[in-house]
Amino acid sequence: MVRIDLNSDLGESFGNWRLGDDAALLSIVTSANVACGFHAGDPTVLRRTCAGAAERGVAIGAQVGYRDLAGFGRRFIDMPPAELTDDVLYQIGALEAMAHAAGERVRYVKPHGALYNAIVHHEDQAAAVAEAVAVYDPSLPVLGLPGSVWLRRAEQAGLRTVREAFADRAYTPEGTLVPRRQPGAVLDDADEIARRCLDMVRGEPVAAIDGTPVRIQAESLCVHGDSPGAVEIARTVAGRLSEAGVELSPFTQPGQ
Repeated sequence: MVRIDLNSDLGESFGNWRLGDDAALLSIVTSANVACGFHAGDPTVLRRTCAGAAERGVAIGAQVGYRDLAGFGRRFIDMPPAELTDDVLYQIGALEAMAHAAGERVRYVKPHGALYNAIVHHEDQAAAVAEAVAVYDPSLPVLGLPGSVWLRRAEQAGLRTVREAFADRAYTPEGTLVPRRQPGAVLDDADEIARRCLDMVRGEPVAAIDGTPVRIQAESLCVHGDSPGAVEIARTVAGRLSEAGVELSPFTQPGQ
């Protein structure tokens, strides 16, 4: 049977500011990329999100990013690699405490936003993030874009790498994400997104932003929790995959 993980970015509310419907998404997804307080999230939000994930058997992942609350972690920061390593270590440790309080632990790491996109090509920053994960716990898998410098550096550091595709984002012909500022970068038709996801899971090509067929290899599919209609998109994707005989399962299981 074909299996795929379905993940979403959660825990991104802050104080009185609410973003996304974490409770609804936790009833659908199999892995939760939980913010760690640098790009989004506060201690109460993070603890509540980890508790909800633990209650539903959803794997908890640390979504690490630049220290950029005002920009939601979507602005590149040209920082010394050693400082980036320390920032990532700090974030994983903070979320680990919240997961531990819920009777769980951090089971993987996924970079967020501008950091995710930067380390597709940025050698020094990719190596810095890989070093942080390897120093913290070399058994932790990491999520990333297929073919990225990040996954190569992570493999060199001895980490298990997991290829990720995005359900609600458009791709370039090269297989990278279309920048959010460009028209058509974020997809919102739930049925079309679900069809594309099934094609990706089956290893079939999908249309890039210019119509070029591009094949995206993935072991995990991401639905952004802050996208308009995120819950409907996640539910439609999960339903379409299940109907096609695809099993939704986290790529990291309890005890691993």
